[in-house]
This record gives sequence, C-alpha cells and structure tokens, in this order.
Amino acid sequence: MHILVTADTLGGVWTYTRELLTGLARQGEQVTLVSFGDIPTASQTQWMQALPRLDYRPTAFKLEWMMDSEADMLASSEYLQAVIEETRPDLLHLSQFYYGALPCDVPRVVVAHSDVVSWWEAVHREQPPDTAWLRWYRQVVERGLSEATAVVAPSRWMLEQITRHYGPLPAGSVIHNGRTPSLFNPYMGKEGSIVTIGRLWDAGKNAALLLRDEMPGPVHIVGCNRHPELQAGAFTAEDLRSNVFLEQEQDELRIARTLARAGIYAVTSQYEPFGLAPVEAAFSRCAIVASDIPSLRELWDGAAVFFRNNDAASLRHAVERLLRDPATRLALGNLACSHARRLFAADRMVAAYIDLYQSLVPARAISA
Repeated sequence: MHILVTADTLGGVWTYTRELLTGLARQGEQVTLVSFGDIPTASQTQWMQALPRLDYRPTAFKLEWMMDSEADMLASSEYLQAVIEETRPDLLHLSQFYYGALPCDVPRVVVAHSDVVSWWEAVHREQPPDTAWLRWYRQVVERGLSEATAVVAPSRWMLEQITRHYGPLPAGSVIHNGRTPSLFNPYMGKEGSIVTIGRLWDAGKNAALLLRDEMPGPVHIVGCNRHPELQAGAFTAEDLRSNVFLEQEQDELRIARTLARAGIYAVTSQYEPFGLAPVEAAFSRCAIVASDIPSLRELWDGAAVFFRNNDAASLRHAVERLLRDPATRLALGNLACSHARRLFAADRMVAAYIDLYQSLVPARAISA
C-alpha cells in the first residue's frame, strides 16, 4: 500500500508523524510525506535516514490556523494535487482539515489534531469573534471534514468537539496518539522537581500557571517561547521566580534526560486534545499532575493526580502532597508508566491506523 501523509513541522504533529511513518515502514508500507509550516531543520529530519522507502517533499506553505493563510492554502492544495497525480497513492492521511476536500478519487483520512474554535472556547470561555477570517476558517474546516472518507481524532473529547462545531462526520473514530516507550528512561532516580514541556506561547498549554504561585520545588519549563507568526516571547526574565528555570526547546535525547530525572510532570493545559508530552513523561515514570479538563480526565483518569483547571493554588497543593510523600509519588509514576504502555504505545497507534486503511483501500492495493 502507498500512503501519502501530510504534516506540519511546528509542534507535536511532527513527532506524531515520525512515529506513524516509522511504524508504517516497519510494516513494509510505502509513504510519501509532504510537510507544511516551515522547512524542517536537519535535526528534525534525521530520523528519516532509517526509512529508505520514504519520499519526502518539504514546503513552507502556511497552515490553515494561521492568519491570512487563504492564498497559501489554495497554493498548497494545487501543489498537493500535483504530487498526488505524480505519485498515485492508494490513500491520503491528512493532518490538515483543508485537504479533506481535495478533488480526487483517493480515500482521504483527515486527522483532527486540534482546531481554532475549540481552542478559543477552552482558553477564553466564549465563542471566538465573528471575523471574515474565522468565517473562512469555519467554512473550509466544515468542507474538509464533510468530504473526507474518514475522520480520526486522538480523543473522544476532540471527536465530540469537531462534531459540535462543524457538523456530522462521514465516519468518525478515535485513535490515540502514540510514542515509543524505549526512547525514554524509566529507571533513573527521581529528583523533587516539576517539569512541563510544550509551546510556551500557546495559552492553551498554560505553562504560565506555574508562575502565578510559588511552587514548593524547582520548576523547569521547557519549550519554544516564540509564536511562529509574532516576534514577542511568552515569558521574560522578569516573569520568573527564583526557583523557576526557563529552558529552550530540547532535542529528543535531552528531553529524555530531563524527564528521566523529574519527579513530577505538570500538565497545565486548558486545552489539550491529546498531549504527547505527558505520555513521554509517563514512559519516564514521572508522576503526572494534570489539569482537570475533560480530555485529560478521559485519557489519564486513575493514573494521575488532578487539580482544578487554571487554578495555581490547586496545582501547588497537588504538587506539595506528592513532594511530601515520595512513596506515593513513586507509586503514581509506576501507575502512569503502565497506563501509558497499555494505551499510548506507538505500535498500538500504527496497528489501528493500518486497520483503518485496510477498511478503506481496495484489496488489490493492500496486496501490491
């Protein structure tokens, strides 16, 4: 089977794509990858060297959630259509809503990683303002979803959100994102530190919550501090307390070392359709302290300590309890690790996608 996959290079979708393509290659599938957003760095593409059957086409077209992206989306669709005509894939696996409406007779799987409207509601507690751009965005998302052959979301909550905001889906299912457990180290001794990793400029990730109240241990906030379209950073040195350390984006090896030492991983998100960083922390045997929002409750109930959403005092109390009780912290880390291995391993994700592909692609393509 030949699968054309689209991705963006600006966040967790790139990590998700790496895990998916690596798994598909191990199953002998042929893949063409087209990326958008930014041309990736050499470190971002190093993993491709192990995938000899991968045909990679990087581009710098804007993404659909970016302002003034209409012209780029039209141009990128024309480019993608040309790649489809050239490579003749059996199936399209699309990480952008827009391309679900491509005029072709190839089965199209659209993956709903996140969307602007549900993000805005979660962060601002209201509907987004009715602007010309948002009307365009709603229209193209609704069209892409309605014309897709199948729609996948990484959580039941996210599937419900896109149905609520954009109407009934042709065929919707939930496939959890996955990571490879062996990339992380669950065996190191743990420090009494709190870590969070992610897009620091994204109010949905809400990393700033760790700055509102003084935490009872050292805090390491790791990630990109600069919005891809804006110049200003999310934090400055003046925002930080004496026990808070702001660290730039780290490569996978450094992230694994950071998580291996951390005792507690704080999932501060107000908006989280899935979240790969908590999975990585769980594979590292960190105790998970998570915001009590529906998606995180769905994904981590029984394997994490929850605090009231966007409540710094509640977060501090949850962390204090675990720092005072190392035995409970260790037990919670063990529980998170076993939970993640059971539900969020990359092999499980890849197997679920292959099952979906095989239900959509003619048998002659599967055996080719």
